[in-house]
Amino acid sequence: MGPVRLEAITWDRLGDLLAERLLALKPADGSPWPRIAFDGAPAARPGDLAERVSEALRVSGRPSLTVGTQGFLRPASLRLEYGHQDVEAYYDGWFDTAALWREVFGPLEPGGDGRVLPDLWDPATDRATRSSYVQLPPGGFLLLHGPLLLRHWFPFDLTVHVLLSPGALRRRTPDADHWTLPAYERYESETDPAGTADVLVRADDPRHPAWSG
Repeated sequence: MGPVRLEAITWDRLGDLLAERLLALKPADGSPWPRIAFDGAPAARPGDLAERVSEALRVSGRPSLTVGTQGFLRPASLRLEYGHQDVEAYYDGWFDTAALWREVFGPLEPGGDGRVLPDLWDPATDRATRSSYVQLPPGGFLLLHGPLLLRHWFPFDLTVHVLLSPGALRRRTPDADHWTLPAYERYESETDPAGTADVLVRADDPRHPAWSG
């Protein structure tokens, strides 16, 4: 298989085209709630793309709920048990995947009630957010964004990976977070998100993305 061919596009146009694709999406398991991944390192800003798609869906008259995995970090006592810069802990233990299964994906399974918790834990205060549940009506979309999403077997109906080259990732990651870069190298090696995602978006130049979908 040769290299993926990418086409230049604007962010606004990309949001519109992704929304059009989602409108035709039918979950394979029969769930009335399509579940979409926007995967990428924080420096790639996958949440920004999720918000653009959410707005395009709203204009089309379809509801959606944008959820960031940053709101499902584990408490600092667990997350930082092996220090503030432990790559293995970041890769395997920072995000509360059990809570995501329970509070986000479980309610959106076939026969679920559609009541999703949009966030659970505030990393700034290291306390529960105590957010209210959000009722996502049938036909509404879950737009989940965050890093390392494609290695957890979450039941996504469409996956989007926002890619940065190693050089761009290093440049756009704050110096204080450079210790996380080996985790993304491992993710690329073990999961190949650029090769396995349904839609690939390259964002080395944040003003001029390119995509293959």
